[in-house]
Amino acid sequence: MTQQTPPFSSLPLKKDGPRGNAWGLYGPTDELGMLNRLTPQTTLSATKEIVHGIRICTDWALDQPKVPGFGRAKFEHTIKHKEPRSVNDDTVMFNTQSSSQWDGFRHFGYQDHKVFFNGCKQEDVHNSNRIGTHVWVENGGVVGRGVLLDYKGWAESQGLKPAVLDTTEITVQELNAIAAAQGVTFQPGDILFVHSGFVKALEALKGDDAKNYVANPPPKAIGVKSGEETMKWIWEKEFAAVAGDMLAFEALPFQSNTHWLHEWLLAGWGMPIGELFDLERLATECRRLNKWSFFFSSVPLKVPGGVASPPNGVAIL
Repeated sequence: MTQQTPPFSSLPLKKDGPRGNAWGLYGPTDELGMLNRLTPQTTLSATKEIVHGIRICTDWALDQPKVPGFGRAKFEHTIKHKEPRSVNDDTVMFNTQSSSQWDGFRHFGYQDHKVFFNGCKQEDVHNSNRIGTHVWVENGGVVGRGVLLDYKGWAESQGLKPAVLDTTEITVQELNAIAAAQGVTFQPGDILFVHSGFVKALEALKGDDAKNYVANPPPKAIGVKSGEETMKWIWEKEFAAVAGDMLAFEALPFQSNTHWLHEWLLAGWGMPIGELFDLERLATECRRLNKWSFFFSSVPLKVPGGVASPPNGVAIL
C-alpha cells in the first residue's frame, strides 16, 4: 500500500462519523475521494499500456436497456429539421443512470445517517454543487490504468454456469483466482473492471420478459459479494474506481446490512462505481491478446452538481 493509505483496521477515519468512512483522507473539504489517486505519474505510467493501438468503447447505447430498471425514464431522441435548410438539430432526454453510468457521490448516502461523502447533506445537494460529478471533469476525468477481471470467461473455463439474472455473488476468492489465471498484477490507482456477462443477458430479454424482470425493484442480479472481506480487498488494492457490466456492481438485492458497497464506496470513500458498462468487446480483445490491462479514459458530462453520468469511456490496448 502507498504511505498515504492507512490500514483497513483504522476505519472509520472520522471517528464520530458513519461506519467505514475515509473522510478527511485527502482533507476536510475534498470532493474527489479516491480519484485523488489518479495523478500525473499514474497517467504517464498508464500510457505504457498502449501497445496495439486498439480503441474500444465501453459505453452501452443510451437507449439501452429498452426497459430501464428502478422505474427510470426511457431514453428519448428527437431530430428537428430546420427547414427549408438542410440543417438538423437534435435533443436527447435521459436518466443518467439508465444505461452505462458512473454513480457519483451524490447518488447514494449512508441510509441511516442520511449523509453523503465527506459529510455532505441532502440540503447541500439541493442548495450547492458540492461533490458533484463536474468536479471529476474539472480534474481531468477518470483516466488511468484499467484492469479487467473476466469473471464470465473464467467461470466458463471452470465449467460453471452462473445465473447472471439472479442473486449470484462474485467472491474475493474468485476475483483473486481470476487475477491469478490472467496473470494480473494490480497497481495503486488502477480502475477495476469486472465482466460478468450481465449486459449481454439483459439485452437478450425481449418484450414481456424484459418488463417482468424489472417489474419489482430491485431485480435479482449478479454482482460482487457485499461484506467486510470485499471492502478490505478493495481498500488494500487501492483502486481509484470500480466498474462492471452489472446492474449495481454488487449482487442484488443487497446481501449485507453493514457493508453495502454503495454506502462504503460512494459515501464512505468517495470511490466512483461504474454500472452497466458494455465490456463484451473489451473482454474478447483482452482474451485474444492475453492482455488484461489498458489505458482507460472517461470524461463524464460536465453537469454542475451532477449526480451521475454516462462514462464516455474508451479503453486503448
